[in-house]
Amino acid sequence: MLSYGQFCPLAQSTQLLCERWTFLIIRELIAGSTRFSELQRGLPLISPTMLSRRLKTLERAGVIRTTAEQGHSLYELTEAGRELRPVVELLGAWGHRWARSDLSDGDLDAGLLMWDLRRNINPDVFGNRQVVVEFEYADAPKGARHWWLVARDGEIDLCLHDPGHEVDLLVRSSLRAMTRIWICEQTLNEAVRSGEIRVLGNPKLASRLQDWLTASPLSRLGTAPPPEVVWKSANQA
Repeated sequence: MLSYGQFCPLAQSTQLLCERWTFLIIRELIAGSTRFSELQRGLPLISPTMLSRRLKTLERAGVIRTTAEQGHSLYELTEAGRELRPVVELLGAWGHRWARSDLSDGDLDAGLLMWDLRRNINPDVFGNRQVVVEFEYADAPKGARHWWLVARDGEIDLCLHDPGHEVDLLVRSSLRAMTRIWICEQTLNEAVRSGEIRVLGNPKLASRLQDWLTASPLSRLGTAPPPEVVWKSANQA
């Protein structure tokens, strides 16, 4: 970790937190990931070596703690780590307003999109019955074109291979169109009306699709009015 050589609290915090991947690891922990494999699913381009290195740095700094469960390491935020939540949310909201992706091919990732979508769905919307929703992305790389969300017993499972259950709803979309919905560039209903997305299957489930297929939490924060600035410089005090 490179030092700025300054005692300023901002310098001290940014030299720890602004190394590549660090804030995204914290984002994943805030979102509920606890295992190394879960962190990798939310950060598909990070190498295992880099992820391990960043986790050790955060643990030494007291931002996370590591425990063991059935032979697996579990990672969780400490009080210091949990205090970073509003910082992550503010950066995400700022990014939505001022540093948005142009959705070039390099920014599109079906696995990351579906992982993020899965963990932000409230399974209660499906009631007690099992519901299977298939997503078909014709423009995604081979091997990442079909995904299944299976809701049952209050849990949502994400499958890259056909789970063998009857599909209740089929959502056909380009990867770009679904990503635009997820980052609040358009709504699902708008995409359906324009023909960018087709929804086939159970009419009742289809009519409620917009209720649970909402958008990324950080993108939703970015659509809200920016917080009032209360900090003043010494010359304004």
